[in-house]
Amino acid sequence: MLTFGAYRDLWCALSGPMARRPARARQRLSFAAMFGRRAHAAPTARARRIRAAAQRDRGREPDAPTPWGPPAHGDRTAEAAASAPARKPLRPARVIGIAVVLVLAIVVVGSVLLWQRVSAFNQKVSSAPMASSALFGPLGGTSRVNVLMIGYSGEAKHGGTYLADSINILSIDPVANKTTLIPIPRDLWIQEIREMPRGGKVNEAFADGWARGGWKEAGKAETSVVSQVTGLTIDHWLAIDFAGLSAVVDAVDGVTVENPRAFAYTWWEDACHAKKWSGSFGKGTLHLDGTAALTYTRVRYTSVSAESSDFARSVRQQRVLAALRDKLGAGIGALGPDLALMDALGSHLKTDLSAMDLFLLSGHLHADRRIELKLGPVLAAGRNSAGSYILFPAGATRLGDYALLRRYLARELAKPIPTPRPSASPTAAG
Repeated sequence: MLTFGAYRDLWCALSGPMARRPARARQRLSFAAMFGRRAHAAPTARARRIRAAAQRDRGREPDAPTPWGPPAHGDRTAEAAASAPARKPLRPARVIGIAVVLVLAIVVVGSVLLWQRVSAFNQKVSSAPMASSALFGPLGGTSRVNVLMIGYSGEAKHGGTYLADSINILSIDPVANKTTLIPIPRDLWIQEIREMPRGGKVNEAFADGWARGGWKEAGKAETSVVSQVTGLTIDHWLAIDFAGLSAVVDAVDGVTVENPRAFAYTWWEDACHAKKWSGSFGKGTLHLDGTAALTYTRVRYTSVSAESSDFARSVRQQRVLAALRDKLGAGIGALGPDLALMDALGSHLKTDLSAMDLFLLSGHLHADRRIELKLGPVLAAGRNSAGSYILFPAGATRLGDYALLRRYLARELAKPIPTPRPSASPTAAG
């Protein structure tokens, strides 16, 4: 195949002397050599127009620097950088100001979210407005603050769904900052009280009120009956079902209590007589999850007589409440556990106190003293007309006479609380 150079030599030979090429033309030419010769030539007008159009397409000015040649007017980027004023460093005061603004923004957003969460909880469990407090003033005053705490089954399969299984008065002395717990035996007979005109046991008032008007009426009825029997002004109440207690304990990863004596237990009286036990609790330190804590606070058919009464059960309930209070802590450190407690209680707690009041009350769950209504000096046992086991004030001239019980409680509450705190242990059998 003939190359381009060979064709050129053949043309020159045929054209004669007038077409002789210069010595340089005799060299073997290539495309690189041919185009390289034009590198020194100035660009034509057409080439300049094409180049300018390409530069505009790339977003550059016609005189902007290009990869294949120096800029027409020097390095403008370097000149601009050299002529720009130096950036001043941020002053410490400005840095602090920015940090404060960011922190305030986080606090505001967090507070709004927390308020919404607490407000939803308050709407679910309380009859009081969220932005209210019935305890803030009284807890800073000089008079006792009494709150009734009610525990009930809440299980539809249970025959006594709304019978109050546990009734305790939490009596707070704001001057001494001490708390007294007064357990009310559920077998205490009620007579001549307007909320129970036909008479009945004190735990029936909660169920009667629920039948009349739901949980709000139930709390009011039980509170009114207990207040008239004891002579104590009880303005507020809270009620929790047993599933709620289990959920609360699980929400704080269990509680630890000191159990003074080992005992086996069963849920049935016949099984207790036959000594067929369902389980047992050892002596000493016990770590209880929700199910175990519920069992520990409810059982009353046990292998030890001292643990087989309502009094013993109320003591065990107080141990669990005190352990819960210790788990909650205080101050900002209690926020996390309190929120977990809120989530657990949402479907199980009913009260006439606001969420703010519940937070204030949580600091008084650890009782400094117990006043027990013992058999013998305070209460007597007997049977009603239907043959049911009942308790009534010892020395009373008739059923419905609670004067001696009221005087006893007033006298005991007036006594100073001993220091150190006595260990709570059941001493009476029911």
